[in-house]
Amino acid sequence: MKNINNLLFTALLSGFCLTAQNKDTKKADKHFDRYEFVEAVEDYNKLVEKGKADSYVYGQLAESYYNIFNTVEAERYYAKALETSTDPEMVFKYSQMLKANGKYEESNAQMEKFASMRPSDNRATAFRANPDYLPKILEQGKKFNVQNADYNSEQSDFGGTMHDGKLYITSGRNDSRKTYGWNEQPFLDIYTVTKNTDGTSQAATLAEGKLNTKYHEGLVSFTPDGKTMYFSRESYFEKDYQKDSISSARFSQVYLFKATKLGDEWDTVESLAINSENYSVKNPSVSADGKTLYFSSNMPGGYGNYDIYKAEINADGTVGEPVNLGQKVNTEAQEMFPFISSNNTLYFSSNGHLGLGGLDVFYTKEVDGKLATVRNVGIPINSNADDFAFRIDEEKNEGLVSSNREGGQGSDDIYEFKKLQPLCDVLVVATVLDDKTRQPIAGATVALFDAEGNKVLSKTTNQEGVAEFMVECDEDTELEVVMDGFDSKKVTVKGTNEEENDVQISLDPIEKLILAETIDLAPIYFDFDKSNITAQAAFELDKLVQIMNKYPEMKIKATSHTDVRGPESYNANLSERRAKTTVQYVISKGIDASRITAEGKGETEPKVDCAGGCTKEQHAENRRSEFIIVTTETVEN
Repeated sequence: MKNINNLLFTALLSGFCLTAQNKDTKKADKHFDRYEFVEAVEDYNKLVEKGKADSYVYGQLAESYYNIFNTVEAERYYAKALETSTDPEMVFKYSQMLKANGKYEESNAQMEKFASMRPSDNRATAFRANPDYLPKILEQGKKFNVQNADYNSEQSDFGGTMHDGKLYITSGRNDSRKTYGWNEQPFLDIYTVTKNTDGTSQAATLAEGKLNTKYHEGLVSFTPDGKTMYFSRESYFEKDYQKDSISSARFSQVYLFKATKLGDEWDTVESLAINSENYSVKNPSVSADGKTLYFSSNMPGGYGNYDIYKAEINADGTVGEPVNLGQKVNTEAQEMFPFISSNNTLYFSSNGHLGLGGLDVFYTKEVDGKLATVRNVGIPINSNADDFAFRIDEEKNEGLVSSNREGGQGSDDIYEFKKLQPLCDVLVVATVLDDKTRQPIAGATVALFDAEGNKVLSKTTNQEGVAEFMVECDEDTELEVVMDGFDSKKVTVKGTNEEENDVQISLDPIEKLILAETIDLAPIYFDFDKSNITAQAAFELDKLVQIMNKYPEMKIKATSHTDVRGPESYNANLSERRAKTTVQYVISKGIDASRITAEGKGETEPKVDCAGGCTKEQHAENRRSEFIIVTTETVEN
């Protein structure tokens, strides 16, 4: 928006050099303090023309241009202010404006400067952890087709929520309203748009009922039954505002209201109990089950200017205590415009996470009570401008996003989109079953390994035998499943672009592993000229330990073998060392030493005859340990 902090979204403005105010800046400062940035720009520029500018004036000019999203002039005056100022937030905003103007290398240089000034800031740590983030976002490709909507006006239009065949938008097109000093546009109202069968739109009309006032109204969200609407409105309507004792300027907050439908109109309008004259609450989004309200607020105790919160919607319609979504979502900057979709994906806009410029749209999803890593939605949903108020119908793969990017009809426009490809996270749903009964196994341990074999995360299956993991798209992973009484198993999960990857893993009961004379385990292989237990060998030996724990009278003989390379006597000694290492591992897991013996066979019993030569892989097959059952009296098959 021009800028997104305005209108319903009054932000905390930074006073970079307030001590530099003087009689020359008094008039301009008064406009600035009243959020009348157009007039403030005129007055500060007059001081520049008269040679009365200093770092304070340049900083105020930069902030004024920033708040009406004139990125070129904001960049210019941030640069001049920073010739003498060392304010970290000014450096951060300068970086944003450079990025918005396509100067990515210069933007990164300022972000590095910001990171050195505030090394513990989440924005700094995220940048230093991933300084080459921009190409990665751009390389995701265009997963959406985006078109400017035909119902936009020359003023600000944004949002968009469907209800009863009508699209509810927020617009500043109402010329009967007085203009707002921030950007000299009319105050915002809620409008409805009806779509024709050919895809075109009828003229937008003011929403009926008691929704609109002479003050700002904003984004709307509906309960699943369609009987209640939540929306934003300035607190002036409640006669709640604060008055500056010096300038006499009045400062409102943004409140959340709910309206109840009576017939075809929205009638009863109530202020929510979570509102306060000390902070703003805005941008409502109701979950698909109607039990949770998501919103943005600058209430005390948050991490930045605005954070994303959620609150329970009680059975009686009241709203519970707000819960901050935490630092995985919220940064020291601004997080706004949450939208919780039908599949519980949370979309929101932020200028604190790594993005393309201004506000970008990001998303995350709750898995097992925890939020997955926040991801950038990518182009063309995001641009180097402000991109916000993202809404999507997950079933139809279509939705709306708002932006003040170049090429629009007004200061903010609504864009319609269709999702062409899944976003870049994949939900791996692992279902563990008993291979004999085909029943789900609850309580099994499922570990996720990345493509390099590093253990990433471990979970326990629920009553349905399910464990879920969020992974990067196109990334191969591996799942290792362990459960008492069953054969442990590892499976490779091929990378995919699909949003969900269902993996079914069947475990054999331990009895199936026991044959007439041997235990049916994968052979324990060793590295060339080595006798230490590898990670893969440990996995197989753990199965042996499980079996021996289940059958306490069972005794095992382990035989170890080498390949044919090297002297025969050396190989005999090497196989003895491997046999002893195998036995020691099993004993270390609690098995009595009297229950397992070992013998080194050297190269005398190769699995693959290498008389005519062997490949590297065939030599590896010969370097192994195998297991023979010595006592089987208590083993039942």
